[in-house]
Amino acid sequence: MSYQLHYWPSIQGRGEFIRLALEAAGAPYVDVARGDAASGQGLPALFHYLQDESVARPPFACPVLVHGQQVIGQTAAILLYLGPRLKLVGASVADRLWTHQIQLTIVDALNEAHNTHHPVGAGLYYDDQKAEAARAATEFRTERIPKYLGWLETVLARNPKGDQHLVGARLSYADLSLFQLVAGLRYAFPQATQRVLQTTPRALALHERVAQQPRVAAYLRSDRRIPFNEDGIFRHYPELDS
Repeated sequence: MSYQLHYWPSIQGRGEFIRLALEAAGAPYVDVARGDAASGQGLPALFHYLQDESVARPPFACPVLVHGQQVIGQTAAILLYLGPRLKLVGASVADRLWTHQIQLTIVDALNEAHNTHHPVGAGLYYDDQKAEAARAATEFRTERIPKYLGWLETVLARNPKGDQHLVGARLSYADLSLFQLVAGLRYAFPQATQRVLQTTPRALALHERVAQQPRVAAYLRSDRRIPFNEDGIFRHYPELDS
């Protein structure tokens, strides 16, 4: 049964963490909003799950994963569901909970990255909050990027199975999410992120190993991978990086 991913068709955003898991596992899926509305896809299909009164448990926002009768919102919850099915999480309860904790922390980092360019309100344009964004970005660059990547470095160093993966001895969705976090930070804050990566060699090495995974590498080369842009969560405004 094919998975249906509902996410905005022109940005990576939070949906990219789901795309990476599905691509890495070679799972059949449809990126619904990028399809043709005339064939039942496109944005109308996405808005059905967000707005239609027939949806008994409406997600708050996308990404939304539809799999059979399951309708799941929230990135971390979707990955919690997909992990065992895609063999991207360990078999034990302890490993699954730990992987979920790591994912939730990466989502926290993602939210903070978004708030650097929208610190006052998501409904306002960046140009309406530049002064506040400069202050938020300074804190994020100097304090938060080192804290998040430093913690992930510690997780890798303390993994009893070795520092090649965040959890256990094989690829998990947490590894894929670390890859995406580092890729996004490198795009949005290239100078600041490069300085931190020099002090977190395990996290950098894992990022590079994930990029070389055959299915991930093929995806990154394909037109299915939407380029970073200034409509997404990770946005490059040179004045916010130093």
